[in-house]
Amino acid sequence: MRSAAALPRRVHRAWSVAAVTFVTIIGAAAFASLPGLLIEPLHEEFAWSRGTIGFAVSVNLALYGLTAPFAAALMDRFGIRRVVALALLVISGGTVATLWMTASWQLVLFWGVLVGLGSGSMALAFAATVTNRWFTARRGLVTGILTAAGASGQLVFLPLLSWLVVHHGWRPAAVTVSLAALSVVPFVWLLLRDHPADVGLAPYGGTWAEKPAPAAGAARRAVTVLFKAARTGPFWLLAGTFAICGASTNGLVKTHFVPAAHDHGMPVTAAAGLLAVIGVFDVIGTVASGWFTDRFEARRLLAVYYALRGISLMFLPVLLAPSVHPPMVFFIVFYGLDWVATVPPTIALCREHYGEDSAIVFGWVLASHQVGAALVAFLGGLARDAFGSYDLVWYASGALCAMAALMAMVIRRRTHGPLAA
Repeated sequence: MRSAAALPRRVHRAWSVAAVTFVTIIGAAAFASLPGLLIEPLHEEFAWSRGTIGFAVSVNLALYGLTAPFAAALMDRFGIRRVVALALLVISGGTVATLWMTASWQLVLFWGVLVGLGSGSMALAFAATVTNRWFTARRGLVTGILTAAGASGQLVFLPLLSWLVVHHGWRPAAVTVSLAALSVVPFVWLLLRDHPADVGLAPYGGTWAEKPAPAAGAARRAVTVLFKAARTGPFWLLAGTFAICGASTNGLVKTHFVPAAHDHGMPVTAAAGLLAVIGVFDVIGTVASGWFTDRFEARRLLAVYYALRGISLMFLPVLLAPSVHPPMVFFIVFYGLDWVATVPPTIALCREHYGEDSAIVFGWVLASHQVGAALVAFLGGLARDAFGSYDLVWYASGALCAMAALMAMVIRRRTHGPLAA
């Protein structure tokens, strides 16, 4: 008879839940790959200005963030599985509806409002909720892996979507995004579970805990947590730094890099390929950042990340050219490593300061991220229309990143219990 010590150890169910979450975020990430590819085709087909198209993208990005804290509270009330499955269906429906649009307000409604609301419920608050419930140990690493899922989705879909846009138009690309979101709904419904207690387990690395009763008044709780957190300094510093993070990633590079590179004569497929490379190194950088967050002080990591990002943006205007050359490749690799490396330390600081409310607090911090992204997505389009170049936007974003590095260093370490637990 084999001894207990000799029996093979089963893989904890938390890792399969994390795997389903990873696949779900990858499937939903297809929608995030498309906005930068749509600016030129929509401008050419409908004669809409880049500012108008940028406004629709900005509505999407803003709702992505503003929905997140309410989605986190809804997950506490109705369960992760129901909220995420419904969000994926909304993303799919909103995307496919754009096939029949004829006016710019319809782009705002379908892509901006519907996809924005759906994607907001699939935001990083989803990853934070899964991590907080299913993991006590390895939280930083798991946060990094789940954050990297969005980059992986970009890596998978961006080259395909750019090829479809160039050779077949933007409509087949929109259909692909819709089908990608729809395809992961069965995985969510059949395999995702809301809490370790649902399957008779303790969280990974933790002790058994009863599943909490559904939290009534999800919207009220989200607002109450905001008011509690808003009375503390760390919240405003985290919100401010994350707003700059969103401005310099989703709002600027993801939305405007492809048209900016095309302005310098680079083919759309080549520029989209560079964004996909950012996705490759984003995975590496974010997982590494999660590992670092388990071992080093989070606020110092944030300061380093933002400082390096700001420096790289200052050099970008002189690197754009008709062809891909080694300095541009270096920028892409460097920026990819730093892209969302800020997420694990930001979530760690939310957890440190706000305890059980940290997922909802992070949802509000993420809202600031997306408001920053929305402003730059809109203002970047206006700047291109007004000045015929994106150079001013690159330099301004670099300066903002330097400010974020200083703000990160001001965040004080929490030596006692959470402020808003």
